[in-house]
Amino acid sequence: MADDRVDLINRDPNNINQHVQANFEDVLGEPDGTRSADCVWTYSSKCFEGGKSCCYIFLTAMCGIFLALFWGCEFAIISFEQIWCATPAYRCFSIYAIYVQKCVGTYLSCYLGPICETCGLCFSRIRIEKTG
Repeated sequence: MADDRVDLINRDPNNINQHVQANFEDVLGEPDGTRSADCVWTYSSKCFEGGKSCCYIFLTAMCGIFLALFWGCEFAIISFEQIWCATPAYRCFSIYAIYVQKCVGTYLSCYLGPICETCGLCFSRIRIEKTG
């Protein structure tokens, strides 16, 4: 059984969502020469971070558990399909493919091989002479 403890500090240990940088400094920036009042910039930062935090907490509270259940079931279905359907089907296909490969190989060596060998012998007698 997997360890039931979750890391409440590092919640993305494999960095799978590192591309989702959504801090104020990552989204908004004023270049030199274009500045708002310091109080506007300060309160904008607080509103951005507060709004983002509240909205994220609300959405995760409303949907997080259900989405985790959905994705858990989705990956269980994918695992089931791979383990019980795709892998055995692929193994069955590969067994039959060996049989087909042997049949095609036998056909080619018995029927097509002598024809190609005969054509090769016939055409090997052709001589090209350069005149002029």
